[in-house]
Amino acid sequence: MGKTIYIIDDEESILEALKFMLEYDGYIVKTSTTGQVLFELTGQLPDLIIIDFRLTNEDGREIARKLKSSEKTKYIPIILISSDLEPHKDFKNYGIDDFMAKPFEIDEMLNKIDKYTHKRRTLFHLI
Repeated sequence: MGKTIYIIDDEESILEALKFMLEYDGYIVKTSTTGQVLFELTGQLPDLIIIDFRLTNEDGREIARKLKSSEKTKYIPIILISSDLEPHKDFKNYGIDDFMAKPFEIDEMLNKIDKYTHKRRTLFHLI
């Protein structure tokens, strides 16, 4: 079974592009335009959360802080994405694991995602 990733962004085009890219790469992807869905999680938790810094009426950093302060969700890696470089300076203060500036390179995003989901990209290892 594939790893599950939640993507939270208020731009539908970003959600669609990331969903397509990640599903093609074998991930199970859930999307939402609000962070509220992350506080209503039941059953199996996601393996990774990607969240935008500026959401409509929400701050992705504050959502991350709340998730990281909960016993239920504190171990889920979070990648903050933003077209604004301001959050790059202090994202770790919110418990966020990594940051990517928009627009991002697809390969760079996949490598970060693979790092946090522990997915192996190489099919063969030479000894």
